[in-house]
Amino acid sequence: MFNAILLEKHHNDYQARLATLDEAQLPAGDVTVRVAYSTLNFKDALAITGQSPVVRQFPMVPGIDLAGTVEASSHPAYQPGDRVLLNGWGVGESHWGGLAQRARLNGDWLIPHPASLDERQSMAIGTAGYTAMLCLMALQRHGLKPEHGPVLVTGASGGVGSFAISLLASRGFEVIAATGKADEAHYLKQLGAGTIIDRSELSGPGRPLAKERWAGVIDSVGSHTLANACAATQAEGAVAACGLAQGMDLPASVAPFILRGVSLLGINSVTQPYARRVQAWAQLAEGLEREHLAMITREISLADSIDAARQLLDGKVRGRLVVNVNS
Repeated sequence: MFNAILLEKHHNDYQARLATLDEAQLPAGDVTVRVAYSTLNFKDALAITGQSPVVRQFPMVPGIDLAGTVEASSHPAYQPGDRVLLNGWGVGESHWGGLAQRARLNGDWLIPHPASLDERQSMAIGTAGYTAMLCLMALQRHGLKPEHGPVLVTGASGGVGSFAISLLASRGFEVIAATGKADEAHYLKQLGAGTIIDRSELSGPGRPLAKERWAGVIDSVGSHTLANACAATQAEGAVAACGLAQGMDLPASVAPFILRGVSLLGINSVTQPYARRVQAWAQLAEGLEREHLAMITREISLADSIDAARQLLDGKVRGRLVVNVNS
């Protein structure tokens, strides 16, 4: 038996509850993991509250991240006792996820756990830090360097934004952080932001082309914010788009792309190939400031996850929520 957050839907009755389940109820998979830590992400919060149609089948255990130890495996890459982690692959949406003490998974979705991190640290990073690293890797593949100019980070006080600031600053980039939380300015500067701007500068309808202000962007917001970020990107700059907190729409014009040669780089953190996942986590394990990790993170219990999901959607959560599934 094990504890899990269970989502159920009966007609119009949507329920999230802490449940005790039998391992026989776990879905099919070739690796069974004893979960140590999971996380609470924006997508998890949507799933738990039912505010958006994230979950594709019921009942469902949410949780798009997990870290733990293999208990049983018929997959050739993993043996009992191996430490593993997972991000994405529809886990928590169409396959039972990490907000539980046990998970049964497709071994192809897993990667070996970085040796220099413990499970709490890897889940403090989670999909948010992993996505921020994928954004940075994409900007660097485009050729972006610190000497080219500052990098804008939108949604700066959120999980992706917090990690993006830390990762950029540690590599010598000047960071401009856009936030709607003026009281978080000190926190953002501690992470490495050099300049703080109010998100209202970007969140409304703007011009097709604006004054050039930054060489690159990591955007987790979408909608008008992404459009305005693109409009103010320098010639031959690049924008990594990974989120839609403001909306899925993109009320922009082609002007930045054809008049300045700006590149819009879409970041899909869900189904990255194995080699790139391993590369991203290796860079996170090596280069992330550990003191920043502590600043960004707050630990909660499995039972706290339901209330915390509502707080996250209400904008009352800074940084990352790590879920100790065994407390």
